[in-house]
Parts: sequence; structure tokens; C-alpha cells
Amino acid sequence: MSGTSGISGAGAGATGGRRRSGARSGWNLVGLLVFFVVGFPVYWMVNTAFKPAKDAIDPDPSLLPTGLTLSNFRRALDIADFWGPVGRSLIVSVSVVAIGVVVGMLAALAISRFAFRGRKIVIVGILAVQMIPLVAMIIPVFLLLNDLDQYDKLTGLIITYLTFILPFTVWTLRGFIVNIPRELEEAAMVDGCSRTGAFVRVVFPLLAPGMVATSVYAFIQAWNEYLYALMLMSQQNQTATVWLGNFTTKHGTEYAPMMAGATMMAVPIVVLFLFVQRKMAAGLTAGAVKG
Repeated sequence: MSGTSGISGAGAGATGGRRRSGARSGWNLVGLLVFFVVGFPVYWMVNTAFKPAKDAIDPDPSLLPTGLTLSNFRRALDIADFWGPVGRSLIVSVSVVAIGVVVGMLAALAISRFAFRGRKIVIVGILAVQMIPLVAMIIPVFLLLNDLDQYDKLTGLIITYLTFILPFTVWTLRGFIVNIPRELEEAAMVDGCSRTGAFVRVVFPLLAPGMVATSVYAFIQAWNEYLYALMLMSQQNQTATVWLGNFTTKHGTEYAPMMAGATMMAVPIVVLFLFVQRKMAAGLTAGAVKG
């Protein structure tokens, strides 16, 4: 009788193992499908960037590159100033990230660690601001910047980007700070640290991965923003995203050089990810537990 029970238990265990293996295989297939769906536009952009211009407009395109050329990149660099818009985009993006992360960290720390009147209203306000479509604010922002003499200036564009980057950084960093136990700060203060010293020595090192993850996503938002850069900056002060519009003229769109320009624009983002990918993974894991 006991032998029969053992055989039944072994059979059940084998069945359960097969089910788990089948479920794992199914999720792997779903992951591969998502990867191909998300990655195909990137592949097509790079593929088109290296195609001859005539192949880029072929009505029956080939999924695999048939011929490689660098002429599209030379055309992209010649059609309009490239380094000027890229430099302006870097200045704006880095400035927005630096200001947004510092101010957002202080605001997130205040919301997470201090009890003050109106705290819940502030939290709800941060969420409400993120729900407002950016296109709905373009006219008020234009009028305000014009009154402040910040129209067609990088400082005005930085201030504008901070209006939607700051709520994002505050809310994201709040989630990371909430995951850091208060007892660590209290123990450091008992050992003689001031509140500031406890934050610098205890909280800040634990918060660093979250700040890196938040900085990367804030940088991507600022780097890829198009609407405000188009409406608030003249052609002489255009950013990299607006610069891509130079490939559309009255004679048509030069798709191959445009894809070459988009590929060059993606390089800073890729380099940034390569440098901070480990911190990114740690930060995303830390912020996904609670908060």
C-alpha cells in the first residue's frame, strides 16, 4: 500500500514538473514575442539607415539588408547642422536631469519622511499633474515664457521640461525612499549623526541605484521630447528631435537619411544605458517591492 502511495506521489511530482516546465516555456515564448515586437522598429530603423536610398522606398522591401552604405549618414550630416541641435539637446537634457533629480530627491524625502499639513494633497497633486496631456498646456506655457522673456531660449525650454519631469522624479524617488527603513536613519542618529549626516551616510548610498534609474528615464523623456521643442524654439535653436524634420521637404521625405539621423540620435541613449545598466537593474528591483 505504501509502495503504491510512493508511486502515486512520484507520478504527481513528475506531472507537476512537466506543468511548470510547460508554463516556463510558454512564458519564454511570450517574452520572445514581446522582444521581437518591441525590437523590430529599432532593427528596421538601423537596417534602413544602411540601405541605399532607392532601396529604402522600395514598395517590396527586404527584411534583410541587401547592400550596406554609409552615404545616408553623410547625407544626414550635410543636409543641416547636426552637432548644433545635438549639443543643445544634451545641454537641455543634462540640465533637466540634474535639477530634476536634486529637487525631486529633496521633495521625495520630505514627503516620505516628514508629516506635515497638506502632505496627502501634495501627493495627489503630483499624480494629477502627470495626468494632464502636454498638448493641453502648450498655449499657457508659450504665453508665460513670452512674458518672462524666455521664448526661444534654452533656459525657457529647461524650465518647461521640469514641469513634467519633476512630478515624475518626485513620485519615482518617493517609492525608493519608502523602501529604506527609518530604523537605519534612527540608528545612525543614535550613534551621533545629525539628520543630514544620517541621510548622506546611510540613505543616500541605498538610494543611489534608484536615482540612476530615475535619471535615465528622465533623460530619455527630455531627449525625445518633440512638441515643446518644436513650438518654443526657432529653427536656429532647434533640438535634435526637431532637426529630423529637415528631411521632409516639398520634394518628399528622404527616409534613408532620416533613419540614419535617428540612429545617430539613439547613440547617446544606448551609451548611457551601457554605462548604468547594472545600477538600473538594481534600482528597478529596489523600487518594485513597496511604495
